[in-house]
Parts: sequence; C-alpha cells; structure tokens
Amino acid sequence: MAVPFNYTSEYQRKLRTPEQAAAVVKSGDWIDISMGAGFPQLMDAAIAKRKEELFDVKIRGYLIMSPIQMVECDPTREHFIYNSWHMSGYERKLCDKGLCNFIPMVFRNLGFYYEHFLTVNVAMISVTPMNEHGYFNFSLSNTASRATLDKADVVIVEVNENLPWVYGGLDECIHIDDVDMIVEGEHGPIINIGAPAATEAEEKIAEYVVQNMCDGSTLQLGIGGLPNAVGQMIAKSDLRDLGIHTEMLCDSYLDMYKAGKITNRMKNIDRYKSVFGLALGSQDLYDWVRENPGVVTYPIGYCNNPATVGKIDNFVSVNNCISVDLYGQICAETSGTRQISGTGGQLDFLDGAAVSRGGKAFICLTSAFKDKEGNMRSRINPTLQLGDVVTDPRSQAYYIVTEYGGVNLMGCSTWQRAEKLISVAHPMFRDELIANAEKQGLWIRSNKR
Repeated sequence: MAVPFNYTSEYQRKLRTPEQAAAVVKSGDWIDISMGAGFPQLMDAAIAKRKEELFDVKIRGYLIMSPIQMVECDPTREHFIYNSWHMSGYERKLCDKGLCNFIPMVFRNLGFYYEHFLTVNVAMISVTPMNEHGYFNFSLSNTASRATLDKADVVIVEVNENLPWVYGGLDECIHIDDVDMIVEGEHGPIINIGAPAATEAEEKIAEYVVQNMCDGSTLQLGIGGLPNAVGQMIAKSDLRDLGIHTEMLCDSYLDMYKAGKITNRMKNIDRYKSVFGLALGSQDLYDWVRENPGVVTYPIGYCNNPATVGKIDNFVSVNNCISVDLYGQICAETSGTRQISGTGGQLDFLDGAAVSRGGKAFICLTSAFKDKEGNMRSRINPTLQLGDVVTDPRSQAYYIVTEYGGVNLMGCSTWQRAEKLISVAHPMFRDELIANAEKQGLWIRSNKR
C-alpha cells in the first residue's frame, strides 16, 4: 500500500498570521473576498488595520452578512472602495451611505467574468480545515470561488474551524499546492440567517404556486419571506418525490426534507442528489449539509446554467420582484435608482424553467405596498418608474403571481399582457391601470374590465 503524502511541512511553510498575510496587499490592488459564510473575517480585520498606508484598494464581494471592517473604517473611501455583485441587507445599507457600488451581472456568468475580463491581485476565502489529502473545502460558499482563486496573483485561505465539509460535484475544493498563504485563528459561530414570517398576502401567493406544482417537480427558491412560505406550504402539502436544484439552499428545503417531500428520484440529472451553489440559513441547515452524500454543491456556472436547468423535467422556479409594468417588464433589484438587490440567478432560472419539459417559472410580488407616508402604492404600473432596472425582459416573462392569482404571459401580445396583469393587480388600482393602458395603446374593445 502506498504511503499518503504528508502535507504538514508545506502547510507550516505557507502558514501566516493575518497581519503577515495582509502585508501582501498594495495600494491600487483589486482584492476579492468570498461571500456569506466564506467571508474571511480575520483577513478583513488585518487589512483594515493597514488603512493609513493603503490607498485606492478596490474590493469585490457579495452577500456579506456581517460588518466589513475595511469599509467601516474608511467612510471617505480614500483607502478602500467596496463593490458588490449582489446586495445583502447589510450591503444595501452601505450602498445607501455611498460606501458600496453595485456590479451588474447575471450569476451564471460570474466565473466567466473572472476568467476572461477581471484582474484579481489578491483573493481571500474562508475554508474548512485541510484534509489528509491536502484539500481545503469551500463549504457553504462554492459559487464562483474556484474561478476567482484561479485568476488571483495571490491566494489566501483562512481556515475556519466551524465550517462544514460539503461534498460536491465540481470545483468545491482547492489543493494546498494552489494556495500561497494559510491563515488560522479563532472564529465565532457561522452566520445564521432567520426566515422572515410570511404575510397573509405571501401565503396566498405561495398557495397558488403550490397548487400549480406536480409530484416529481424539481425546485429552485429565491431569497426572502415569500419563497420561504412556498417551502413551508410544500412541507404541509400532498406533493411527493420532489427534487432540489438551486442557487441558494435555505431552511425551507430542510423543512421539505424533514416532511419527507425530497427524494430527488425523478430528476433527469444528478438523480438522488440535492444540488446547490451556496447555503445561508440556520445551524440545523449547516448540520444537514455536513458530509451528506445526498446534498452536494456545484459552482454557479453549473447550478444556474439554463442549459443544465432545462434538462430537468417539471422544473419550478420561484423568485420575488419589486415591480412589473403592463408590458411585462420585471424589476427585481432597484427602487428607482436605489439599489435593493441584484439580478442574481433570477434570469438564469427564468430562462431554464421556460425550456424545461413541464417547467414553470413564477415571479411573485404583493400587489401593493405602503410608502413611507402611509399611502398605498401599486406594484403593477403602466410603466416602470424612472430609474427602475429591468431584471427580466418582457420577452422572458412567464408566470406573474400576486395574492389575487397568477397569469402566464408567455406568447401573449401587449394587449393580452395588460389585461392579464391588471386582473391580478390590487382592485383599487385596476380602473386607473385600464385608463393608462388605453392611453398606451395596450387596450382593445374585447378586453375584460
């Protein structure tokens, strides 16, 4: 029997304190920090301490859930300039303060951007402890981690003793040979993300979605209270033999699994495997994915690729949006010019579900909301407001669902779209919407009022 290679000496040779590793960062550098549970807290703090000697350091990250010290220590952005691929609630607040800039992207292409277009001087990611074969695991933050590290001039891994090892199908690990520096230190518990309680309107939307699913469906849920409501309703339903193929794994999937709904046995690809790109949720969720052969991680370039999704029969995609206009244009990331979220994988799964045999893509929104002055405002409008970004073009709009029902816009003309969308708008705004549709040439005599 061959004797395994001992990586102890190489590990010790590459081991650095956070301060020693931070010394590699130079003024003008582009540095990348991993998302979610992969956020390198020790390296962030060490680089922030060098603020006075660093200038114009550009940082890329996304879905960061805890304070970024490099940003917090520099309110003038003279030293550090932070940019996000996808806004968490924390990053949205940074953006409101002028401390974060958004980077538009379609999630499936993130690895492609790094491979072909971006400069990465230093990349940093939190990983599991190294195994006996010399591998560190990306754990809950696979996404585009390998593509980012492969492009970096310097690769720093921060060992987080609390991260679970997650089995994967592709690019879920990095070998010590491909690492330049290793940082160790004590970490607190992994960030836990609670599921917000669903509103009555969201429960009605979830009910419509679940009623339009079938046994054997494979599911992708977006972020927020509404997708969580869908998952919880599925857990209580009669649906059977469901599968998971998703960008983000959250506690709703665990609820469905505990209820016996998840088997993955009807999937056309990755049969018997729940597939995800990143995970954010509770400690119970993290314990579920730890060394679980039935829950595996792939990079986003695989999870979100419409060509991959389209191979899975009865694929169901459920995502939120902020507003829709009468043409079927969908805004899911801004309110006017204020950045709220990002495109993420919404368009990826919309495209993929549209070509899945029996597939359905649901874009969900409450019909109305109250503004800061307490006035009721419609989320379905004649046109998108000034500054609203089109996340999903009207040519790709599929099911639009509010608490008043759902409509399928695929193949519909402009007047059909207007009629259908007005039918699921809040009743107090329907007459006004019809009047605007008439002015815009979107209404004909046979339209239902």
